[in-house]
Amino acid sequence: MLKKFKELTEKEILAIAIAAEEEDGRIYGEFADALRDEYPSTAEMFEEMRQEEVGHRDRLFAMFRQRFGDHIPLIRRENVKGFLQRKPVWLVRPLGVKVARKQAEVMELEASRFYARAASRTTDVSTRELLNKLADEERKHERTAGELEEKHLTASAKATEDESHRKLFLLQVVQPGLAGLMDGSVSTLAPIFAAAFASHKSWEAFLVGLAASIGAGISMAFSEGLSDDGSLTGRGSPWLRGAVTGLMTTAGGIGHTLPFLISSFRVAMLVAVIVVAVELGVISYIRHRYMDTPFLQASFQVIVGGILVFLTGWLIGSA
Repeated sequence: MLKKFKELTEKEILAIAIAAEEEDGRIYGEFADALRDEYPSTAEMFEEMRQEEVGHRDRLFAMFRQRFGDHIPLIRRENVKGFLQRKPVWLVRPLGVKVARKQAEVMELEASRFYARAASRTTDVSTRELLNKLADEERKHERTAGELEEKHLTASAKATEDESHRKLFLLQVVQPGLAGLMDGSVSTLAPIFAAAFASHKSWEAFLVGLAASIGAGISMAFSEGLSDDGSLTGRGSPWLRGAVTGLMTTAGGIGHTLPFLISSFRVAMLVAVIVVAVELGVISYIRHRYMDTPFLQASFQVIVGGILVFLTGWLIGSA
């Protein structure tokens, strides 16, 4: 059963404060370790914050020993009502730099509020003085974090880290998403249009397109997710890559499947062709924007591939 804050003794308050500073210091250490390769300047910032938390813990240790001896009760924040439930974002690899900074802001705000409340519950003058000082220091930490960021994140460091962030985004989101979009948009053309030209019925073409799109999405999700675990390539979580690839594959196929919900076959076919042209243009732009492929080259490669697959569907469906 969780204890209420007002029920805590001064001994328990100090014990929680020691455990909290110890835990926060370890979290900042995890942030520094996780970000050191891709974001070295931000990692150095978190390392300095870790050292500050160690200093706070040592001062609390000294006060506890002075008043209560060496035995510290086993009580932590999660045993008391009112504390925020933290998601263990520090365990995630790769760790997002923005997620780490946001988590640090929340941690400092919570620590400041805790010390302010703890000081109001303490009757011992020396303990209250220490808790009030720590509350002030935690409030300053928000500014300190900003000062440390300015110290470590110079213009060149920020540019380097932004480039690293861009590369990770390309590896973990854009590349698998683009692969799925291309596969869904191109590979489903043949079965959809083959069914359309063979039956001249919108509904049959829609069912084939829906099945092809969802089936391709599932297949591509597993294929991408099982290709590698991301530990060596830096491509991130296989679950994330698989989900992105599968969803984009399905979306690519669904785009030119939906027009066949139109009852008029001629109108449905016209709209579907227009949608395919738009899809191929979007794929060409994404390759140009994120993969540094010249736009005309990207357009030629994608459009030629799309036309060949479309012709395959038309020839088979008309046979």
